Amino acid sequence: MKIALLGYGKMGKTIERLATEKGHTVVYRSSSDTTEGNLSEAEAAIEFSTPEVAVQNITSCLENGIPVISGTTGWLDAYPKMVKLCEARNGSFIYASNFSVGVNLFFSLNEYAARLMQPWKDYQVSMEEIHHTEKKDAPSGTAITLAEGIIKHSNKTGWKLDSASDEKIVITAKRISDVKGTHIVSYASEIDTISLKHEAHSRDGFAIGAILAAEWLQHKKGVYSMKDVLQIQ
Repeated sequence: MKIALLGYGKMGKTIERLATEKGHTVVYRSSSDTTEGNLSEAEAAIEFSTPEVAVQNITSCLENGIPVISGTTGWLDAYPKMVKLCEARNGSFIYASNFSVGVNLFFSLNEYAARLMQPWKDYQVSMEEIHHTEKKDAPSGTAITLAEGIIKHSNKTGWKLDSASDEKIVITAKRISDVKGTHIVSYASEIDTISLKHEAHSRDGFAIGAILAAEWLQHKKGVYSMKDVLQIQ
């Protein structure tokens, strides 16, 4: 598979290393200040850039008939527009707040726990996420996805960052040097606390999942998610 990397930071370089090991070829690379190669040669684009350019990158791929996998967070107000463009162009598109296989299993465990805990009103749910200091958005896209999974199965109306609330899920965001990504969902009562935790040890998990999604999306049309890729019900 010929791959375009839209965003060539630490994640892009990790994807290139692992994709090459799997026999794929990177034919295009772009970053904030340089481009290399020919985008039109790509059979799939993997997009890990910044919120400021993600929509432009995704649009370019869809308009040129290139299947695109995006893991950039912080731009989702434009997601419905990208879905409409994909449908209009008969394109192929996957967005995920996190491509790690482990995190996507964690998403499902989180929803199961939320359903299980829903009748037990003595427990108050909260969340903590920890990332490296270079991460620009807070809370993380992964934390927001976890919160949305809880909201679907609880009486919570939304989430709030670092602010006490009875109606909303409180998310605490921390930025610590060289932390790859940790998310903790806690249900606390006066008697005890139940916690679910996912801790990433390297970027490889995110990169492997993105490559897997790109491989899966080949010869498919439409808008999909990692649940489709991993066949998670």
